[in-house]
Amino acid sequence: MTSLKAPSRVPLYLSLLVAFHIAIVIASNYLVQLPINLLGFHSTWGAFSFPFIFLATDLTVRLIGKAEARRVITRAMLPALVASYVVGVLFHEGRFNGWAALGDFNTFVFRIAFASFAAYVLGQLLDIQVFDRIRQSSRSWWLAPAAASVFGQALDTAAFFSIAFWRSPDAFMAAHWGEIAVVDYVIKLAVSLLFFVPAYGVALAAIVRSMREGAAPLATAP
Repeated sequence: MTSLKAPSRVPLYLSLLVAFHIAIVIASNYLVQLPINLLGFHSTWGAFSFPFIFLATDLTVRLIGKAEARRVITRAMLPALVASYVVGVLFHEGRFNGWAALGDFNTFVFRIAFASFAAYVLGQLLDIQVFDRIRQSSRSWWLAPAAASVFGQALDTAAFFSIAFWRSPDAFMAAHWGEIAVVDYVIKLAVSLLFFVPAYGVALAAIVRSMREGAAPLATAP
């Protein structure tokens, strides 16, 4: 199995992945506040950003290992919760509300941030488990990331929208969160299967090729 478990490299990879996860969670929490109408169905722009996390997680499991992928989630989840709340308050409803907005605790935004926190942890842990189990039993490179996306994003979407918007004070989201959740899941799944699973294959092949080229001079050295 191809692995990046060189002691000098792992801390750097983990730090970069933690930063990447936090950035995507923050961006998705902002974008989920921006509704779109897609072929007559309600959804949000967040459906197009969050699949990046599943791509990064699957590559982490494949190249570094399941334990390290879980470590990324552990390190990212609390900073992502705090940062998501701050960004959500400052840019509530898609516009900058000024730094003074942080002076009052916003229960609506915190509920969204907590929903994102819970969905992120649950969805990513399930993604890791499914990916690792199928990767070990299947020789098809695409099957593990595809199955992990199907199950991981289903749990992530259901957890986020039910926690964030069930009986929400936002009348629109309270009335349409179920429809938005289904459309959001379909979009995320389509984006993942059509774009991110192939991207996983391309990235994995590029990383493996780079590692082999880097190891070649060492192998021929006297």
